[in-house]
Amino acid sequence: MKLQDLDVIVTAPPAPGWGGRYWILVKLTTDTGLVGWGECYTASIGPEAMRHVIKDVFARHMQGENPENIERMFRRAYSSGFTQRPDLTVMGAFSGLEIACWDILGKDRDRPVYALLGGVMNERIRAYTYLYPLPHHDMTAFWTSPEMAAEAAADCVARGYTAVKFDPAGPYTMRGGHMPAMSDISQSIAFCKAIRAAVGDKADLLFGTHGQFTTAGAIRLGKAIEPYAPLWFEEPVPPDNTAEMAKVANAVAIPIATGERLTTKAEFAPVLRSGAATILQPALGRAGGIWEMKKVAAMAEVYNAQLAPHLYAGPVEWAANIHLGVSIPNLLMAETIETPFHDRLIKSSIKVEDGFIRAPTVAGLGIDVDEELARAHPYRGDGLHLQMQEDPCDYVNGNTFEGGAPSIKD
Repeated sequence: MKLQDLDVIVTAPPAPGWGGRYWILVKLTTDTGLVGWGECYTASIGPEAMRHVIKDVFARHMQGENPENIERMFRRAYSSGFTQRPDLTVMGAFSGLEIACWDILGKDRDRPVYALLGGVMNERIRAYTYLYPLPHHDMTAFWTSPEMAAEAAADCVARGYTAVKFDPAGPYTMRGGHMPAMSDISQSIAFCKAIRAAVGDKADLLFGTHGQFTTAGAIRLGKAIEPYAPLWFEEPVPPDNTAEMAKVANAVAIPIATGERLTTKAEFAPVLRSGAATILQPALGRAGGIWEMKKVAAMAEVYNAQLAPHLYAGPVEWAANIHLGVSIPNLLMAETIETPFHDRLIKSSIKVEDGFIRAPTVAGLGIDVDEELARAHPYRGDGLHLQMQEDPCDYVNGNTFEGGAPSIKD
């Protein structure tokens, strides 16, 4: 069996657009007719340029190869071009293609992917969700309203979720770390207070940031929200500086989480060695794929650290996250995005039930991709999947920031 053909589909989720501006799906076909699906996450170049990168990585390192030889193909992609170091774009391309290889292997053996990774460790996976506006909420006001966030959190708990994530602490900018405005700290406290009051001890609070603070600023903010006992303080400083993140971890009594922007074991290892974080959040469509993150999970065990796979993408990457999570002992939870488009794209083949995801039993990734639906929603914009804000933090008027891919308003 050999990898023969590649197709790349860039699909844009319709309004409100949760999951980013576009998702890059890859479809691999073998010379035996088996089809595997993967997803490349949040490329830092535009989708058309990324399409060419994916095709080059496939043709150069994978086409004509047995899909079993994942280690060999990884080493080619990781090392060729005189690199042998993490390259976010190349590894993002390889990651989606690697996920598709596992889908093919599972289908060839008539077994779920996790069965090829050591079998079932977790029969079901704890899911968490970001807080999104409810139908009656104002889509603009929601992001600065503790009251609306608390109402959304209570709704999540009513649906079975035991953890909710939110990030009210202001903008992430291309300028690097900044000191939070006092109004950002006050707003963060108000969000934590309102949400904790709404959910009590029924759900964990997951406090998100996006690497936007200086070390001192992150410590100030972390200390301010400590009384509400968040389960994690996510990426409090830019993720390339593990020594500074470790200073935050040592100063704040909230577990530090990081990893959505990291790729390969080479970038996750320093996080573990330095004590910068005890919760790793790999995005499997950029981090090196399923096999590479299986290795990272094993490394994390040694440091008594856990994994909580990240998702701000489509349901194909989510399916890969689930299979990894089923197979590892140090899983904490997995991010989930529930929208009609996510659900329709995989024809409801994997679902959240009462806040948990059961291990799929169908061969491969266990998903049935609606290719026609994916092609019917092409991306026609010119923005990146997520984008940093250029304007600095506003210390006068406060900050209203919906994220790097603002919602699509009907």
